[in-house]
Amino acid sequence: MALTFEVITLFPGMVRGVFSESIISRALKAELIQVNFTDPRDFTTDNHRSVDDKPYGGGPGMVLKPEPFFKAVESIDERVTIPPEKTRRLLFTPQGRPLKQKDFRNLAQAECLYLLCGHYEGFDERIREGLGFEEVSIGDYVLTGGEIPAMTVIDGVTRLLPGALGNEESIADESFESGLLEYPQYTRPFDFRGMKVPEVLLSGNHAEIEKWRRKESLRRTQSRREDLLNDSSE
Repeated sequence: MALTFEVITLFPGMVRGVFSESIISRALKAELIQVNFTDPRDFTTDNHRSVDDKPYGGGPGMVLKPEPFFKAVESIDERVTIPPEKTRRLLFTPQGRPLKQKDFRNLAQAECLYLLCGHYEGFDERIREGLGFEEVSIGDYVLTGGEIPAMTVIDGVTRLLPGALGNEESIADESFESGLLEYPQYTRPFDFRGMKVPEVLLSGNHAEIEKWRRKESLRRTQSRREDLLNDSSE
């Protein structure tokens, strides 16, 4: 059964582009995933298809109104037949819990993912409270909207699905899978502008190669992301 992504966005064209190339395109063609788009503008009642308004209390920018977003989500609920226990609902916001690789692995176990993308000055608080989505973030920075985080989740989850990658073993040693950054990788030529491949990788001694890779992963993590070592020790 294909994993279904239900993307709620005011700008579906931004997200569609990610499906035309590489692993995601192949996953779609192989029917490993299915992607549906719902535009809250289709649930407005005025001639301008307004989805935002000025904030109460004053302030800059425009705030997304609750009505079209509630109706958009409810329309999906009416259409989707996947049980709630096999469904995850994500709302993208800088205030949300930062996603990590383990979260992608958990999301890949679901059968349906709702991805709610915000824009402008953010959501009316009643969207957060009333829809009950998990509030998540892809990092401590602010983007123009939730479409790029949605694409990130689709990519990160899809590549974990069985059959999405040509070699399933390639996932095992990637950065974050073991709590460490990945070890350095090399290919031909052996000597490129005076930069040579470490001799141990040419030795054929698999035990020594694994020992070297583990050491390099630890060294790289220590120098670049020491916080990962602290997390793994907790």
